[in-house]
Amino acid sequence: MAILKKNAFSRRVPDLVTEELVAVLSRRSTFEFKQLFDIVHENLRARNAASGGEEMLRLRAYEKLQNLVARGAVKKDGKKYKGLPAALKLAIAPQNGHIPPARTAAAATK
Repeated sequence: MAILKKNAFSRRVPDLVTEELVAVLSRRSTFEFKQLFDIVHENLRARNAASGGEEMLRLRAYEKLQNLVARGAVKKDGKKYKGLPAALKLAIAPQNGHIPPARTAAAATK
């Protein structure tokens, strides 16, 4: 007889690295990754949220940045990154519990 494991409700912590990346990239200027990471790292240290070591945080930030590029929220030109503010708002909203308004069938056909 199999024992059923009941999973408890797990609360997900907000993704602070992505939040900081979006906040910095929303400034309408271009950044190389090193500049971008330095700003994000300082912001996270100010919030007392930079844990796990700087190198691990750098890897996580780079992975999150590449995910934003893949979703079309950030434009990559060579080694420079530029945020697209409208797309960044949509990229960060679902993870923070904000659900964008559903598109109706009538709005989709227009």
